[in-house]
Amino acid sequence: MLDSKLIRDTPELIKQALIKRGHDVATFEALLAIDRDWRDHQIELDELRHQRNTQTPKGKPSIEQQESLKALSARIKVLQDKTSQLDQLRLDASLMIPNIPHHTVPSGLTESENVVIKTVGVPPTFDFEPLPHETIALNRKLIDFEAGARIAGSRFAVYTGMGAQLERALIHFMLAHHTKRGYDEVMPPVLVNRACLMGTGQLPKFEDDLFKVNDTDFYLSPTAEVQLTNLYANQIIPESSLPICHVAHTPCFRKEAGSYGKDMAGIIRQHQFNKVELVKIVTPDQATDELHAMLSDAESVLDALGLPYRVIQLCGGDLGFSSAITYDIEVWFPSQGKYREISSVSHFSDFQSRRSMIRYRPNLGGDVEYAHTLNGSGLAVGRTFAAILENFQQSDGAVIIPAVLSAFFYSHPHGELRL
Repeated sequence: MLDSKLIRDTPELIKQALIKRGHDVATFEALLAIDRDWRDHQIELDELRHQRNTQTPKGKPSIEQQESLKALSARIKVLQDKTSQLDQLRLDASLMIPNIPHHTVPSGLTESENVVIKTVGVPPTFDFEPLPHETIALNRKLIDFEAGARIAGSRFAVYTGMGAQLERALIHFMLAHHTKRGYDEVMPPVLVNRACLMGTGQLPKFEDDLFKVNDTDFYLSPTAEVQLTNLYANQIIPESSLPICHVAHTPCFRKEAGSYGKDMAGIIRQHQFNKVELVKIVTPDQATDELHAMLSDAESVLDALGLPYRVIQLCGGDLGFSSAITYDIEVWFPSQGKYREISSVSHFSDFQSRRSMIRYRPNLGGDVEYAHTLNGSGLAVGRTFAAILENFQQSDGAVIIPAVLSAFFYSHPHGELRL
């Protein structure tokens, strides 16, 4: 949620920021109109309340005074109701306005205009035609897609045998890796309530992409960003406790609305998938350094696994709804001959903290301030699984598993592991 003072004082600046995102400014202009109407009603309401207070006699009022006060109270009640309605409309409209991009975000409206920051590692070369991960998974009996479809439907998968061990090994490795780098592990609920999703910006705009539990206030979480950020909702944190750094593994659930026909094969775009998530609560002064540290933390997982990747900065038009700055990490997929997203690392400024009321008390005293929030995938586990199958496939159909994972396989804790 944007600062209401910023909205009123610099509307043109916000309009230009929204244009940079490719966002329709009509919704913002509607918000401005509602806000002006609300303020006009609020001013009149305050004036009438003051008038009532000053006109109320100390002794017994006359009949004329009683009639005048009755009429005044009736008018105040009408204004109270109208002001309350306008305030709700103002809130509803403000929740549909995305965050404004940071001044360092490159211009552009589509992903083709994202900027490559760096490329790490060399894509492997093969003396055979590399297979897509879904074919390898079927050939090696690592995933049963038909069973997933029978149990739940399309875009679900059952990991079997060594495939299940690889998925679990990746989760355990990522959690161990990030806790060693200073993150505190959390194991949160998978169900989240509406207030939490409002706080991080998934609601109300992206309701169609969420799985809701009928007749309840619960949703299946689309990302552990929701749970980890909302650990601090409606709290005031001492500045001395910041930055706060958390890591969590959860299954994540998304309808993938509007994506049908895209990535139907394999495990790139599933309704249920595992992800290890990183979240930080920081002061504004800490945000830039902590953002780049989080990006380095996510990259270091791919470095340890030996997977080739690149880092890109998203242009204004490709930013997520709540983000002010986003860096994507894309891993190489040989069968597709291109890089695919495996992590997004974002700085949300005070956008989420205003919605969730996450504040901190400065060490030097003074008024409490809104914290800044950061999050990033560390990493998307299924996509890491797929990238390993594709990049480390062998001519005999086997896959060599990165050495750092061997200790996390119960059946093969030492030596080279081939699936």
